[in-house]
Amino acid sequence: MILGVPIGELAWLAAAVIVGGIISGFLAGLFGIGGGAIVVPVLFEVFRFLGVPEAVHMQLAIGTSLAIMAPTNFRSYRAHLASGAVLTDIVRQWAPLAVVGTGVGSLIATVAPSSVFKLAFVIVVGMIALKLLLGKDTWRIADDLPRHPLVSGFGFLVGLSAALTGVSGGSLCTMVLMLYGKPIHNAVATSAGLIVPITIAGTMGYALAGLPHQAQLPPLSIGFVSLIGFALMAPVSSLTASHGARLAHALSKRQLEIGFGLFLLAAAVRFLVSLIG
Repeated sequence: MILGVPIGELAWLAAAVIVGGIISGFLAGLFGIGGGAIVVPVLFEVFRFLGVPEAVHMQLAIGTSLAIMAPTNFRSYRAHLASGAVLTDIVRQWAPLAVVGTGVGSLIATVAPSSVFKLAFVIVVGMIALKLLLGKDTWRIADDLPRHPLVSGFGFLVGLSAALTGVSGGSLCTMVLMLYGKPIHNAVATSAGLIVPITIAGTMGYALAGLPHQAQLPPLSIGFVSLIGFALMAPVSSLTASHGARLAHALSKRQLEIGFGLFLLAAAVRFLVSLIG
């Protein structure tokens, strides 16, 4: 027994998370993204395999995904900041409402059924998948963001979508900035900056939101955050990411876009089927 939990139960949980980390790391390296769009579907299957109740295992996947991404996104932001690519005025303008949106999503997690989060994942990830598969770099809404205070509302939407889906919001934020004429390098760097407070707030929010459901959660969980998932998946993923990255260099940009788009579409369909079923 460890902390009152049978060793066999902990071993199964650790083994499942490690396998999930291997898959997530390879896919992250292959598609050049380490976010929740990959981690959430993998954790969802891990927790389903472990028999976590249907009522909470989507929320557990989202909360753990946000925790896993928090340190990764912080390191990413520091690197982008050093390069000078971060549009700091946008980060400062959007971040407060992004945290508010994340808080609202965490409050919803306290009371909403699992189906709400599955539906949110289907909508957000489905949009990103269709953009990858059908979109063009020349697509524009405007050449720049509107000069209006309400534009900070984009931050709220990014934070809310991150909290409801476990997808940190980077892909969504990058897509919005590029549609408003920002170069991809600036869009990616700025998204990294915005996601730092979102993942921190989301991790804390989901840990608190899951406390009333603690009896339904697996060992060593703080609310909707699995400590074993957090401790094991991130380092294991980093070991296998290099293998995926090597394969990525053998493929063209368009092949990667199609591959990642198809993966996201398959994940969205998987959750849609579980909703219907």
